[in-house]
Amino acid sequence: MTNHYVGRFAPSPSGDLHFGSLIAALGSFLQARSNHGNWLVRIEDIDPPREVAGAAARILNTLEYYGLHWDGEVLYQSQRSDAYKQVLHDLYQRDLCYYCHCSRTQIQHSGGIYDRHCRNLNLPPEEASTRLRLLQPVYSFEDRHLGKLCADSAFASEDFIIHRKDGLFAYNLAVVIDDHFQGMTEIVRGADLIEPTVRQIALYRLLGWHEPDYFHLPLALSPDGNKLSKQNHARPLPLDNPLPILAKAIAFLGQSLPESWQDASLEALLTWAVKHWDSTRVPKQPALTLHFPFSNGAV
Repeated sequence: MTNHYVGRFAPSPSGDLHFGSLIAALGSFLQARSNHGNWLVRIEDIDPPREVAGAAARILNTLEYYGLHWDGEVLYQSQRSDAYKQVLHDLYQRDLCYYCHCSRTQIQHSGGIYDRHCRNLNLPPEEASTRLRLLQPVYSFEDRHLGKLCADSAFASEDFIIHRKDGLFAYNLAVVIDDHFQGMTEIVRGADLIEPTVRQIALYRLLGWHEPDYFHLPLALSPDGNKLSKQNHARPLPLDNPLPILAKAIAFLGQSLPESWQDASLEALLTWAVKHWDSTRVPKQPALTLHFPFSNGAV
């Protein structure tokens, strides 16, 4: 790594941060800080129907309360529409995307993978989604933590949606544009986002941009085997005593803790964690079950 390392944490404001979110935030923070790099925060607020009022502000407050202070200004995807429109326009001018009128029901009836039905029909934009004309699919990539990861070939080669029929920009489009815009050198995130990585790399290459490195962290599972997520109603991180929760997150990532960490300040614990961060000790399993109880109800 060089001193030009740039990493990020990019939550969606669909709910408050929980322990699983903390793992992604902390892992990316420690990787960036240990490489003397910048750690940025981006709020991915491009899907209003899924957003929870006030969640963005609470996410930022929680990060600060847990000592995870970011560099620069927070980027909000809701303010980036012009950039997304410009890339969509450029792709269309280069005949690298097209309008699709197929419904989800139609695609499910044909096996769940889009069959490129509209690819050469030159359909109008009204009531249409926009799909990438994927000419050179990416079937595998080298994860800096997990090694070579291979994707399902049908998924990897699908002409995926980059602009939705309801007028919203698709995640894969926005995340690539913003990661490139912010100069990301490495994306550290949860293993639940391994699958779309091949699509994002394909889009990077199609746009002529150099893709960042990827490092996927294990997911935190509740004792009943479900991923800790907003959809599964994982409890928000408590704000009354962050030190033991942060210590458990450090341990979850395979890192050791200093002696008498209970007596340390939050800042001192994070400083120690940055200094002793060893990414090779992060578990390589895609998910880990939490066996320790949270007395304050964080899980």
